[in-house]
Amino acid sequence: MGIEAGNRDCSEGLGFILKSCSRVGLIHQTKLRREPEKGASESEAPQPQVALQMPEGLLMFACTIADIIERFTDAEAVVMGDVTYGACCVDDYTARALGADFLVHYGHSCLIPIDSTQGLKMLYVFVDIKIDASHFLETIRFNFSAGTSLALVSTIQFVSTVQAVSQELRSQYKVCVPQCKPLSPGEILGCTSPRLAQNTDAIVYLGDGRFHLESIMIANPGIPAYRYDPYSKVFSQEHYSHERMHRARQDAIRAATSARCWGLILGTLGRQGSPSILQHLELRLRALGRPYVRVLLSEIFPSKLKLFPEVDVWVQVACPRLSIDWGEAFSKPLLTPYEAAVALQDIEWQQPYPMDFYPSQSLGPWTVNHGGTQPPRRGRPAQVGGEGSPGPR
Repeated sequence: MGIEAGNRDCSEGLGFILKSCSRVGLIHQTKLRREPEKGASESEAPQPQVALQMPEGLLMFACTIADIIERFTDAEAVVMGDVTYGACCVDDYTARALGADFLVHYGHSCLIPIDSTQGLKMLYVFVDIKIDASHFLETIRFNFSAGTSLALVSTIQFVSTVQAVSQELRSQYKVCVPQCKPLSPGEILGCTSPRLAQNTDAIVYLGDGRFHLESIMIANPGIPAYRYDPYSKVFSQEHYSHERMHRARQDAIRAATSARCWGLILGTLGRQGSPSILQHLELRLRALGRPYVRVLLSEIFPSKLKLFPEVDVWVQVACPRLSIDWGEAFSKPLLTPYEAAVALQDIEWQQPYPMDFYPSQSLGPWTVNHGGTQPPRRGRPAQVGGEGSPGPR
């Protein structure tokens, strides 16, 4: 590791720990008192438990934060070590099963409302990574002429930078910071991205890696996409094989139309799985007289599904990108709920491919928040304007 990279990692790590320390007061102020068992004294009441959930990149700080919580509060800290891919992996079910009274989820946005985790108090701690915004601004100005229509997007870690940079650029460019509620303005996920206005000239993504960027590329195949890596400071145009993806997904759907036995997978990795989507699929298959089997899986692998030879087609209610990115690795068709709706003739194939798994406004009941299935959100700023319009900042 170079000195610059090492200093950056140390600085970010220290900032993350300090931010966690500032949240300890919230834990301390929250009433986590447990009642003593019948016949026991007040002093014998069990300690309240705080569960800590982090993506793997932050687990190195888990023990330090657990020590801080136990030092400055009356609570006992438990570190949840299962893999956490994103905001959909908030594991309040396991935390509650472990007897936790309070769950702290680090690094991701509030995809699961805190008032929907019954019997468990919830706290999100965002990780806001500070970067050299001046170089990002200079890069955009060097590569795009004045008057260009730009859509700026990122993940939650860099959203504050995107929103600040957008204000700096508005005097020279037509800047859009799109929003897919319930996500923050400018935030995208690997399964959730907005449709942009057709007059958008370019998408500029701030972040390392391509997973989230590919989501908005899939949703907007006609708009050139660019990525600025905040760590290497490399700016590159990115490409996606839309025709190959569409061909592979349509082949899987065609194979599913003649399937006899269907397998319905409910993802159990945190909140990836949606019982309401599973119920909708069951109702549709029963109405059509199609036999099906339910399978609960935390992670989905080809070798696991091969253990069910009687199943002709699978529908996974977990992560849509698993089917889109890795569907060809499975011996039987592995559909998303949207693709199952196409196979069952509930909807026609959509162009472009919809990336609307979590938005409040979505195509149908094969998405998580369709029809107001989630509780209303409190405290979100109202979005001004229509599709592809700038955020309220």
